[in-house]
Amino acid sequence: MNSTQGNTKVMNRFDVTSRLIAKLNNEEAVIGGIGNTNFDLWAAGHRPQNFYMLGSMGLAFPIALGVALAQPDRRVIALEGDGSLLMQLGALSTIANLRPKNLTVIVMDNGIYQITGAQPTPAAGVADVVAIAAGSGLVNSAWAADEEDFERLVEASLTASEPSLIAVRIDDKPGVGTTRRDPVQIRERFMQGLGVRQPL
Repeated sequence: MNSTQGNTKVMNRFDVTSRLIAKLNNEEAVIGGIGNTNFDLWAAGHRPQNFYMLGSMGLAFPIALGVALAQPDRRVIALEGDGSLLMQLGALSTIANLRPKNLTVIVMDNGIYQITGAQPTPAAGVADVVAIAAGSGLVNSAWAADEEDFERLVEASLTASEPSLIAVRIDDKPGVGTTRRDPVQIRERFMQGLGVRQPL
């Protein structure tokens, strides 16, 4: 486990999100947190199995947990910013307690609340999200040292027998795309992508 953020490279969110999407070939579900994490997921590879959060800060991990429990044979990945995670820290201990082996959670940590004006988050100072995750019981938690290490951690998580948390230090570049803001369309497409609803 790489438990220190000090020796990690600052990477680009869209680049690492694109690297993640390139690793997926088994209809894995991907839940994108609000804001730029969501926008980059949209731009990196629009898939029926992607769910794009709108206006629900901190709920990407809980929603992904629900999907992972409901579909234990499907790999589920959640993308969340550090600010959103810090608003919903209880999700980490809940995930650790329920231990869905098919769940990977990825924290994009730029140390700011980017969408609302770049105010610093506690992760910019004293809070280390990997240490918090490990202390919550998610023992399979690590900082990605660089892009290649991120890809290695993703690959390992897709065959792991316990939930995984990967933290990535990212720059403050804005998201590349803009999610189409149609909640009904997003929900229906995702449910069809998971095979739980037929097209109307």
